[in-house]
Amino acid sequence: MGFRVIKTTIATVLAIVIAHLLGILNPLSAGLLAILGVDVTRKRSIHTVSSRFFASIMGLVMSSVLFYIFGFHIWVLAVYILIGFPLISRANLKEGIVTSSVVVFRVFGGEDVSFEALFTQILLLIIGLGSAVVVNLIYMPNEEDKLTGIRRKVDSLFGLIFERIASQLRDPDYVWDGQELIEASREVELGLSTANRALDNQVIAPDEAWAIYFYMRKQQLDRIESMLQLISQVYQRMPQGEKASVLFDQLSIDVKRETYTGNTEHMLQELEKEFKAMELPHSREEFEIRSAILQLCRELALYLDISRTSKYPTEKSIRKRAVKQKT
Repeated sequence: MGFRVIKTTIATVLAIVIAHLLGILNPLSAGLLAILGVDVTRKRSIHTVSSRFFASIMGLVMSSVLFYIFGFHIWVLAVYILIGFPLISRANLKEGIVTSSVVVFRVFGGEDVSFEALFTQILLLIIGLGSAVVVNLIYMPNEEDKLTGIRRKVDSLFGLIFERIASQLRDPDYVWDGQELIEASREVELGLSTANRALDNQVIAPDEAWAIYFYMRKQQLDRIESMLQLISQVYQRMPQGEKASVLFDQLSIDVKRETYTGNTEHMLQELEKEFKAMELPHSREEFEIRSAILQLCRELALYLDISRTSKYPTEKSIRKRAVKQKT
């Protein structure tokens, strides 16, 4: 918010100075239009300013016709609002209603629909909204460092989650409050919003790597939640649980690495072969627990499949604008 205020200040002063140098009457109107044009991202700014400009032109044409035919009366202004606002909205220019109102009210206040008066309003629009676009395009904060920090925190939280899962598989009496899962979900959502904002600031050759990474993590959180439901069914110590815990120990290490190692996937394949070679369960309880562990391994396979097919940026790839796979 603080940075946006600074941008708004610069755009406003710039618009007023330009309008004053061009000798336009009441240059403060250009500053007001600049305030309305400043936005949080480059793409959104371009879209907003375009909507405001064309909505203002549309409103200027409609109001000028009404004022020319019926004169400058309050009831004519009311008719314009009743007719103009719905038409502007239907034209998908709803964001420009306020800006168009500023222009129309200036024409109404000046009681002049001559070509010179209308040209002055268009000039003010170009100066005010143009100043806002220029300020937005010149500089936007770089989100790379922030995104890298969020990624590191997410990776660390995922590592802790897998350590907790391994502990539960070894000892079903182990109590975990799931706080890391809540924090990871919050950080992933923060990463997604930050990545989308950074993407909107890239007008030319946008890089979607960060958005892909955080979307991947969001998908993997769904898989982890399914794993936790299955782990709750493992209420006794079992050799299969001990073996499965080793997988999550390895995954807690791999998840922090920059590249997809495939270590956990290879260990999982070997474990599945062992499971197939084991004797059948001797009791219903053993069957239920082993079934839950087997389902857990299948959920883990889905998690790893997401890792293998998705990509995300590492610190090295940010510099090289490349993308590496991540566990």
